[in-house]
Amino acid sequence: MLAPMFAPSVLTLRVASIDTPTSLIKSFTLEAADGALLPGFEPGAHLQVEIPCATGGVPQWRSYSLIHLDPAVDPRAGVRAYRLGVRREEEGRGGSRHMHALEVGATLTVRAPVNHFPLAAPPRVLLIAGGIGITPIVSMASALAAQQRDFELHYSGRTRDALPFVEELRMLAGEKLALHADDDPATRLSIDALLDGAQVNQPIYVCGPAGMIETVLAAARKRGWHECDLHYELFTEAAPQEGDTTFEVELKSSGKRLTVAADKSLLDTLIENGVDVMYDCRAGYCGLCTTHVCGGEVQHRDTYLSDADKASGKVMQVCVSRCKSGHLVLDL
Repeated sequence: MLAPMFAPSVLTLRVASIDTPTSLIKSFTLEAADGALLPGFEPGAHLQVEIPCATGGVPQWRSYSLIHLDPAVDPRAGVRAYRLGVRREEEGRGGSRHMHALEVGATLTVRAPVNHFPLAAPPRVLLIAGGIGITPIVSMASALAAQQRDFELHYSGRTRDALPFVEELRMLAGEKLALHADDDPATRLSIDALLDGAQVNQPIYVCGPAGMIETVLAAARKRGWHECDLHYELFTEAAPQEGDTTFEVELKSSGKRLTVAADKSLLDTLIENGVDVMYDCRAGYCGLCTTHVCGGEVQHRDTYLSDADKASGKVMQVCVSRCKSGHLVLDL
């Protein structure tokens, strides 16, 4: 199962407007400078936005889901504007801080929409979102409403005030929308209760923090859900884990050797040293950074590769996986 290697077309967009639905979240409307129609997208798709390096190094890309809230408009045919929702992460890698510092009129370089979280066509759908994880789920709810398909949308956050786009969601989903707040015992989301009341193998689409997704998937599997009916997208990037150690990576084409620090990902080390690597999710589920391994033992941490791929030791996801043997040789 190897990732398709492609480079989405690059667009230059202008920030047309900025809204602040909560104290930590900003919503950006982006348009072409000449007002041209923008490439269409499917529910669950996202843009990659180029984020300049604060120290003048190599720019990096951050992915933000596309928000579509109008069932009367089919975004697949092209749109006049893209809408993003970005939560400020003080402990993040700088992408959200850069976005939150933007002003109307600013110019962004983006890659055209891609989709690693597609919506299939089952009769009934269970949508679950946590925090800013609502952004891809919004577009799914809009598409389901437009198709007059049955769905439920459960939207959870730490507090009711922390949930953005609520009024728009109410207009879109009506009684299909259930709001949950962790600080309110009466509305706090119970995954067990939710799945106990659902039909086994009813397709589930969930997006949000890793802990929430893991809870939903574990509870569904325990109740007999098939993997093909469990769909998710993480809204967190890989973080260093206890026990991570420094290792060396050798690039087969040049013989160049790089040191990957214990607190740094292999992907970041490659990028900082000018190695051209395709990547997107940074969480090990999209498959875009699949890289062939010529030597060394891989510590797999992704959810993209099959068990057989992992056992072969011939490929790895460089965004999250590391080295067990102290030395890796990559076909780069």
